[in-house]
Amino acid sequence: MANYLFAPAPVFSLTVQGVEARFPVNRIFCVGRNYHAHAIEMGRPVDKSTMKPFYFHKAASALVESGSTVPYPCGTSNYHYEMELVVAIGAAGFRVNESDAARLIYGYAAGLDMTRRDLQLVLRDQGRPWDVAKNFEKSAVCTPIVPMGRLGVLQTGSIALQVNSVAKQSADLSQLIWSIPELLADLSKYYHLQPGDLIYTGTPEGVGAVVSGDVITGQIEQVGSLQLTIGTAE
Repeated sequence: MANYLFAPAPVFSLTVQGVEARFPVNRIFCVGRNYHAHAIEMGRPVDKSTMKPFYFHKAASALVESGSTVPYPCGTSNYHYEMELVVAIGAAGFRVNESDAARLIYGYAAGLDMTRRDLQLVLRDQGRPWDVAKNFEKSAVCTPIVPMGRLGVLQTGSIALQVNSVAKQSADLSQLIWSIPELLADLSKYYHLQPGDLIYTGTPEGVGAVVSGDVITGQIEQVGSLQLTIGTAE
């Protein structure tokens, strides 16, 4: 048995609908600007004919389950929600063809990519990495995973978010710039995808700020509903 100087990091995991065992989370990949209207509202339009997807990471330790209350994070005064479809990977894959991408998918979840927007915009304009804006504690909210089963590769379905019951985001998965098979094929050019990886596939337009006391709710058709309460500042 290995002898460590201090306790290793715990395994972060999610519940799975209809399954007793939990889904251990390995890595969290996030796709930037994958809906045209959101790309425009961020001032960075996307031309799929000349551009490729881009990605950033969140640590598995950033994971928080739907239904939680999270503190308003330090270092920001412009804390944003981003509602996203999450793809859970259940099989290893490297340099996967789009036609073979479905075999990698274990299931789906609804997620929030919580963002320190003020920090992101400063870092973006300076040409610096987004880590402190995106990859921080309790910034990756996720519902239980729904096994793919008969859902197949999702191509359509409503995605929506409300803050204090007021509608803020409303779109359809058919509006993704890069589809799920396209994302898996592209991402697997650069990484050996592994069981336990999560891919947050991008958010529609309508992102905005929340404050302490706000309650975020969201829904993705056939996948699930989430809730997050914003607590007091740290």
